[in-house]
Amino acid sequence: MPLFEYTCEKCHADFELLLYGQEQPVCPDCGGRKLAKRFSVPAAHVSSGNLPLAPGGGCGRPQCGSGGCQGM
Repeated sequence: MPLFEYTCEKCHADFELLLYGQEQPVCPDCGGRKLAKRFSVPAAHVSSGNLPLAPGGGCGRPQCGSGGCQGM
């Protein structure tokens, strides 16, 4: 079930819709059917730990250097 982003050409509302099968999108504000599909940025869960991710793949601690974390 993909999530799509649209802009309504009638009322200019921006919104997201979860579409099932061949369902046709409709503006939730005005009911308009003339919609422009927007580019969306995919999101993903990247960490479940308490430490923020740092560039280079380490946890950000000095002992990690540029790779394997020594502090965990």
